Amino acid sequence: MNTIQSISQFHRLLSLPEPKHPMVSVINLSEAVFSEDEVWKGFVSRYYCVALKRTATGKIRYGQQHYDYDKGVLSFTAPNQVQYLDVTAMDCRNTGYLLIFHEDFLLKHSLATTISNYGFFSYAVNEALHLSEDEENDLLEILNKIDKECSHIDKYTQEIILSHIETLLQYSNRFYERQFITRKNSNHQLLVKFEKFLNKYFDKESSEKGLLTVHQIAEAMNLSPNYLSDLLRVHTGQNTQQHIHEKLISKAKEKLSTTELSVSEIAYELGFEHSQSFSTLFKKKTSVSPLEFRQSFN
Repeated sequence: MNTIQSISQFHRLLSLPEPKHPMVSVINLSEAVFSEDEVWKGFVSRYYCVALKRTATGKIRYGQQHYDYDKGVLSFTAPNQVQYLDVTAMDCRNTGYLLIFHEDFLLKHSLATTISNYGFFSYAVNEALHLSEDEENDLLEILNKIDKECSHIDKYTQEIILSHIETLLQYSNRFYERQFITRKNSNHQLLVKFEKFLNKYFDKESSEKGLLTVHQIAEAMNLSPNYLSDLLRVHTGQNTQQHIHEKLISKAKEKLSTTELSVSEIAYELGFEHSQSFSTLFKKKTSVSPLEFRQSFN
């Protein structure tokens, strides 16, 4: 697997002059010419990338799926995510901007620990953010400030640039929540699909199904785990794991109150390998043990 180690290396691959700052760059895609290099057939990078693409053409692949970039969207990638780029589809109509900043640029700054809270860095490409004109202008203003600050390399540079990046990420959080809310029809269908999946999974009789994981359900719905959790949180106030636990406890209560199965048998049917793990979760969620809950019905 190829690795793009530096901002300078990425500039060369786009036929651009050396960056103003070795750790941060705002790239105007209309000035870039993607070289026909083997690196695009599979690569990881050492930098974060925020891509604001307007009329950019071309295909990018994550895993086994291709996504066209022919509309104005905002997408995010983190270091060490495997990417593939079809540069043969690129042409001179590419417009938009890339903000790239090396992971080491965050060192000794609070953003180094909080950037993992921005789940959209692990969203799939088809879960990109579609911006209104006003939203796009807000972000372009921030990108211009970052680009201007890249010309100044002194003791204030890191703090100023990272404060701008943090503001951009906060705006992106706001815009994603707006997108979750405004796409009511498609999101309603996803919520229905999610509920059906949960019911079907917990209604299965097989005791070998194991505990349902966030990754399993996200994969079944063709969504990234973080995107699914954020979507659910906006619409229901709970993330995916909380929904799984809620459904699991509901099924446990049903079995405890309507069957003669032992606690160990119920735990096994629900996918737990050890009954103690089930009892611990049940008490954490209900404040009583499974046996105490059952006894309350007698």
